[in-house]
Amino acid sequence: FGAMTVRENLLMGAYKKNSKHLVKENLEYVYDLFPDLKEKSREKAAALSGGQQQMVAIARGLMANPDLLILDEPSIGLSPIMTQSVLDVIKKINNNGTSILIAEQNVVQVLKIAHRGYVLEQGRTVLSGSAKELLNNDNVRKAYLGM
Repeated sequence: FGAMTVRENLLMGAYKKNSKHLVKENLEYVYDLFPDLKEKSREKAAALSGGQQQMVAIARGLMANPDLLILDEPSIGLSPIMTQSVLDVIKKINNNGTSILIAEQNVVQVLKIAHRGYVLEQGRTVLSGSAKELLNNDNVRKAYLGM
């Protein structure tokens, strides 16, 4: 929500009835994960860089204390450095107990932090396994990873 401040965006994410009492705690948690957002909490989201906007979107999702966070192309349009930063935080979120489902074309980077992977073709699962198995599978490496 570009016209809203970073803080307003985050508060929009705390919509679940059982999460209202945790707003302050959740704000501290997301500000700890994304220190840049705390510094920019009064700025309009539209004024942020693409990476910072992605951080706002992820942080907004975390404000509702989800058991599962679904991310669609979290690295799209980001520089390699920002992509790595976002993926590091996603791994941290997962390590803190939130399950993560990522749909992503940056397959190599995501498989490096994932537990499992699924290869889809035309909406069908054609291969699945541990992330390590998929990274080491010669057919997957040639067909999907360009290696």
